Amino acid sequence: MPTAKTTFIILLASVILFACSKRGDPEPTADGRPNIIFIMTDDQATRTVSAYEGAINNTPNIDRLAEEGVVFRNSFVANSICNPSRAAILTGKHSHKNGVVGNASPWDNRQANLPRLLQDAGYTTALIGKWHLNNPPGGEFDHSERLTGAGKQGFYYNPEFVTGGADTTKAEQGHSTDLVTGKALRWLADHTGGQQDPFMLFVQYKAPHVPRMPAFRFLDRYQYDTIPEPPTLFDDYETRAPYAQKANMKIHYNPLPPLEEHDPGENIYYDRMTRDQLRQWHRYKDPEVERYRKRAKTNGKELRKLEYQLFIKDYLRLIDGVDQNVGRLLDWLDKHPGIRENTLVVFTSDQGFFTGEHGWAEKRFMYEESLRMPLLMRWPGHMEARRSIDAPVQNIDFAPTFLDITGTKIPGDMQGRSFAPLLEGETPDDWRQSTYYHYYDHGLHGVPRHDGVRTDRYKLIHFYTDDVWEFYDLEKDPREVENRYGEQEYEETINELKKELDRLRDYYEVPADHFQPPYVKAGINQEL
Repeated sequence: MPTAKTTFIILLASVILFACSKRGDPEPTADGRPNIIFIMTDDQATRTVSAYEGAINNTPNIDRLAEEGVVFRNSFVANSICNPSRAAILTGKHSHKNGVVGNASPWDNRQANLPRLLQDAGYTTALIGKWHLNNPPGGEFDHSERLTGAGKQGFYYNPEFVTGGADTTKAEQGHSTDLVTGKALRWLADHTGGQQDPFMLFVQYKAPHVPRMPAFRFLDRYQYDTIPEPPTLFDDYETRAPYAQKANMKIHYNPLPPLEEHDPGENIYYDRMTRDQLRQWHRYKDPEVERYRKRAKTNGKELRKLEYQLFIKDYLRLIDGVDQNVGRLLDWLDKHPGIRENTLVVFTSDQGFFTGEHGWAEKRFMYEESLRMPLLMRWPGHMEARRSIDAPVQNIDFAPTFLDITGTKIPGDMQGRSFAPLLEGETPDDWRQSTYYHYYDHGLHGVPRHDGVRTDRYKLIHFYTDDVWEFYDLEKDPREVENRYGEQEYEETINELKKELDRLRDYYEVPADHFQPPYVKAGINQEL
């Protein structure tokens, strides 16, 4: 039997441990509802996340989500361009329903949206990083620090932030990716210090969007490596509609003048750098420019090969910065296990990206590299680790899913569907067998408006401004270089897909006048 002294020591130790745990590791949310940390990049291809097959780099921190959670193999965007995708994620609706059909469209923050619905349900909501929508958020975020400037894209070096509804901006020294993460970590520390309300934190990076300016510590990476070229880098577009060949999306390299001739005032991105930063940038970039100028005299394939290498290396260096910062966020959670065990962590991009495929460095088209979004999730105790999910999901599904897992009512007008059952390893019998896509920014980058349908094997695209069709058998032609539209072998399949496309248009209530000239509903109309 323990003595009174022993009992006192045990009791004292218990009190000390309890106090330490309360100070260093806040309790989970009081009502048990999960927190959500939503991490999003801009223009990231799936082949730049090493959890995906065919990856060309290593992302050990992002991969932790796949190792400890799930990776979605078929996650698709509804409209592959920045603002429309972000609006679809927030509203759970296709572009024609949420009003953001193109990058010039206004954002109506009065409509039902994910952060406001969570806020009404008792969640604390915060946004750190890239917002980009053409109107600021209303009151749906309890806290926001948004990148501003450069057409609401934000800057990489010494970026400006605007807080909440303020009109003033504040420039901060450093690299955008690091600063966004630092702010997110400070918010997490402040919010979880004593409160028990569940939260949803949006951490949204500019990287790897143009102009690609990695942090200095990554500039010497890949210097002596040759990054694998995609098989379609020199695509001749032979069987495609004319749009692919004419699209203004080719990889291009804009060489800087050497340091002594460089006037940073001619470019808003370099004008933000201090003189020391500019010197350091040129120390890495001037030798690169010299190599390019020598090769430029030859032109032809060898020049294009070099342009690809210069492009993809800076792209990967930006991804390396993201990966390192995702590690910072995950490490913080590891140090706070009470929060970690009750937090869903999501990693995605606003859309995919052509990283040299078809000779391009852009998105917009319904082809696979643009259509596919990386999507990885970790939620301890709610999903089997190291599992792949093959069922197709779309970004319109994000909002209803997050509402579902938090026990928040899903509005009836949301067009997406909760994929919470998929997280638990169950695929409903009536899960979608096809996905609908619609791009509206007619003429931008030479890409016409088009919509289409994708199934597990086939894809049908309708460039309806000229009534031109493309059809691909993804099983036989995963790189989409053989347009088989009009071939007798596929006549029955194509007719079935046309019926399915009509069904989806009706199901999602796409107005008939969207398919009629003059095609100005996106707010932008450029002739092809």
